[in-house]
Amino acid sequence: MKKRMPISTIMTKDIITLNLTDNLETAELLFKKNNIRHIPVVSGDKIIGMLSYTDLLRISFADAVDEDEQDVDTVVYNMFTIEQVMAKNVVSVGSNSTIKDVAEMLAKKEFHALPVVDNNKLVGIVTTTDLINFLIEQF
Repeated sequence: MKKRMPISTIMTKDIITLNLTDNLETAELLFKKNNIRHIPVVSGDKIIGMLSYTDLLRISFADAVDEDEQDVDTVVYNMFTIEQVMAKNVVSVGSNSTIKDVAEMLAKKEFHALPVVDNNKLVGIVTTTDLINFLIEQF
């Protein structure tokens, strides 16, 4: 295993994002349609927050809806905005950060995804799943 591999080699570059003008119903549909658990919230190219599927579960019964069903109970979602639910103090890494350094950060923190930012521009996202898949490939 190469010790100094940059995170850019395993990060997701085709990023699904949300804006503050999107609603939580849209967020849930993106989570389910794309089988993901973290979505950066952006203003232009700049990340301003991170929404996780767990954030939605805290305020709703989103997990009680059949995954194939497109009907979503919007009553709870209409009570909150993305800005109210998202994590605002987002920790990020640069694309040249090493996989080892990012793995250590994720192991020590209570989050499971990190946005990858270069020159204040969101260029990717890396998750614990990306790291696990990378380790599996090494064996």
